Parts: sequence; structure tokens; C-alpha cells
Amino acid sequence: MEKISVTLTKNLKEKPKGPDIPFGVFTTDHMFLMNYDRENGWHDPRIVPYAPFQMDPACMVLHYAQEIFEGMKAYRDAEGKIRLFRPEENFKRMNSSCERMSIPQIDVDFCVEAVKQLVTLEKDWVPTAPNTSLYIRPFIFATDIHVGVHASHTYQFCVILSPVGPYYATGLAPVSIMIEEEDVRAVRGGTGFTKCGGNYAASLRAGEKAEEKGFSQVLWLDGVERKYIEEVGSMNVLFKIGGKIVTPALNGSILPGITRKSCLQLLRDKGFEVEERRLSVEELISAARDGSLEEAFGSGTAAVVSPIGTLYYKGETFTISGGGIGPVAQDLYDTLTGIQWGKVADPYGWSQVIC
Repeated sequence: MEKISVTLTKNLKEKPKGPDIPFGVFTTDHMFLMNYDRENGWHDPRIVPYAPFQMDPACMVLHYAQEIFEGMKAYRDAEGKIRLFRPEENFKRMNSSCERMSIPQIDVDFCVEAVKQLVTLEKDWVPTAPNTSLYIRPFIFATDIHVGVHASHTYQFCVILSPVGPYYATGLAPVSIMIEEEDVRAVRGGTGFTKCGGNYAASLRAGEKAEEKGFSQVLWLDGVERKYIEEVGSMNVLFKIGGKIVTPALNGSILPGITRKSCLQLLRDKGFEVEERRLSVEELISAARDGSLEEAFGSGTAAVVSPIGTLYYKGETFTISGGGIGPVAQDLYDTLTGIQWGKVADPYGWSQVIC
């Protein structure tokens, strides 16, 4: 792969200050770009000033949604060093998304290096306040100018950066979740295991309905039988039932979360019995009724670990863990964020100091 060229901006932006940085609002001064065509493969890697794309109205991504993305973070530790958390896993997952969406695969090591160079250049954008970080958004989209249903022959790869505070304004406070009974997010054989925008677009209507009813997120059921738990809107989901940790198995319609993978490793190493299996909504509600549902929480890059305090299904609201943060969720959050910010020992080598 070619050397990454760098063009610096002449117009620096004002950086947000304080701990209350809204999620996804601000972007940094520079971005990474790389192009693909059949003759040259992935080529022309470059860091350039952040700027809008110029797109033809017939650009294929606008019509056929051939695009994918990822999400990861950079963290500033107590010594002022910048850290990444398992970036290789994100780009491995991106290649899985590429394969499903008929997009040429990327070089994982090169993309990690590109992120490291971009974040190092923009290191002053990594916030210092507690619970803040620099969100990293790599994405690829089709760029052929053609109205016709087929895979594009050209693509744009881009990485943008955004300083952020907590994903939920309430921080680690437990969220309220509504189990969705009508809409479905994805089905096996579809694109549920990828990070493509269509999955998220399909979730918006249910999310709006939930919000109107006072709930933070939707808990999805499977798209075939409408009876098995899958995932929460922007997170994988885990439950502590009768002392065991139960999470839906990755069946092709659930995103294989990197935070989920990390949580399961930590839980097993802490001595918990972990079951990755099908979990019916009837079993979950039965556990909520008889008290064996001890904890519920989501896991994801944006929120890390998000406790679920209440669960709504068919007109009933169930309170979990007394509506507070359960000890397992709290311990997972403390351990994961401790590793990410370099506050605790990292026996796994997940946290990488880059500058």
C-alpha cells in the first residue's frame, strides 16, 4: 500500500470545552480518504482537511444503499497518552460487512495504521474531561454514477473523528426498554450481522414509537418467529438469569459486537457461567415475573455498558435490579472503561497506546 499523504488545513475549528460534549455533533479538522477502482484496487490514501463530498445525483449509494461503517474510540489516559481499544477487531468486522455488501475488502493492518496517523494528527481533539473520548467513524460507500441495480465498481473509504461525551445524557443511569412486537430489524440471511445503514434506518420507526411512550430504546425480536430476543437498538444485550449470564447467540441477524465479545471474555474470566443461546421473550418475561431476572444491560462502543432498569412488554412494565445498576453491569463498566482509559491492568492487550 502507498504511503499516506498529508495535507493540513489552513482553517482550524474551535474545539468544544467541558465534559458535556453532545454525541456526534462536532467533527475535527482533518479526515482520511482512500479510493477504489478495479484497475488500481484501494489507492491514494491521504489525510486531508475535513470538507463536504461532492456527489452526482446518480451516485449509486444514494439509490441502492451500498455502504457500511464502523465505530470505535480513542481515549486520553491520566498521563495524557492516547489509546485505542481493539481497533483490529473493528476492521475485521468491516471486512465481514464488505463481503456481505459486495464491497472490496480492506487491508486491516493498513486501516489501523491510517486511524493511528489520523488520531495522532488530531490528538488535541481528544478531550480530557472524565467520560469523554474521540469517536472514530470509518465508512465506505459506492460511488459509481449509474442508475442500475448492481455492485459498484468504485468506492470511497473515509474516516472522520468526533469528540464526544457519554452516549446517553444520563450517563450510566439505567435506561428503559420497550420490546418491539410489530417491526423487525433484520432476519437471518439478510444484513443484520453487518454495520450497514439500512439496518439502522429500518429501526427508526420503532425507536420513535418507543420514545413517544417514554422509553430509551427498543429491544428487537427475531424476524421469523417474533419470539426470540435479538438485540437492543444500538447495543447487544445481556441478562443475568438465575446466576447465569445469558445473551442471544450470533445467528446471522445480530451484530457481533466487539464490546459484547470483550464483556463475555471478562465474565467468563470472572467465573460466571455464560450461555450464548436462543432466549425467548416468554422465558425472559417469566424470569422477570419470578425474580430470577437479576440484571439486564446493553453493550456497545458508544455507551460501553448500559444498565436496563425497566422492561416493557404487552402493556406490562417490569423493574429489573430494583431499577438501579446491578453489580455485574457496574463491574463490567468499571473494568472495561478502566482498560480503555488505562486505569486498570490490561492482561488481554486490548488497549493500545498510539501517542
